Amino acid sequence: MPATGDDAAYAALFAKIERERGFRGNLYRQKCLRRRVGVRMRARGLTSIADYSALLDSDPAEYDWLLRVLTINVSKFFRNKETWDAIGNELLPGLLARGEPVLLWSAGSAAGEEAYSLAILVWERLAACGRGKVNGVRIIGTDIDEESLELARSAEYPEVALSETPEEIRQRWFVSGPVNRLKDPIRTMVEFRNVDILENRPDFEADLILCRNLLIYLDRPAQGRVFEMFVDVLRPGGYLVLGRVEMLAREVKEHFDVVDARERIYQRR
Repeated sequence: MPATGDDAAYAALFAKIERERGFRGNLYRQKCLRRRVGVRMRARGLTSIADYSALLDSDPAEYDWLLRVLTINVSKFFRNKETWDAIGNELLPGLLARGEPVLLWSAGSAAGEEAYSLAILVWERLAACGRGKVNGVRIIGTDIDEESLELARSAEYPEVALSETPEEIRQRWFVSGPVNRLKDPIRTMVEFRNVDILENRPDFEADLILCRNLLIYLDRPAQGRVFEMFVDVLRPGGYLVLGRVEMLAREVKEHFDVVDARERIYQRR
């Protein structure tokens, strides 16, 4: 395939990043890197690679934001046990006892570890209550990276993705091998969609939003837009769970009560 103008522009951009900050973009999948550069361009309101390159010259702090996005680590099942204990013990019982449809959303779901962890908790909570069916419970995982979403739909994971998974859950829900394959019915409980939360409001309302360690890769104006969208999407009484290093934006605090400050869990008023 012949090179395009964009190919040359991205090559120049990644060469520049390597010169200035030592990040060797040639070692990573180019399609994935380009999508992640696009996240920062949208966050700064830019559509031209040349304009973004110029922004790096005028605002060197943008390099720090960009490198955070370019070097996002792979997630894990049940990462941060205390957060999942709080979700399973404090949030899900009330949500699942409502006797009406419930929608749970993993925003920035990457390769699906978080969304599937949630599905396992839901299934086991319902089983413990004598409810063997998950009718009425929808779990949606969204991400901007179609490659990550395809990995999520395959439901096959390397050993490192399960390093924080309780052994009993691992034995019950995964087939071990060169890759660890998630069993049904868990894998069929989650719907994955390509959604850019910086640009589009999803076409649903949620009772629980998990958005952990995505917002830290966005600057304050972009974070503000996402939080305002969360307020719009989250039903009254629903929950928002952030990563431990993230803070609820000042502009939307009036819409939430603090449920667990340490685990960054908030309830929509």
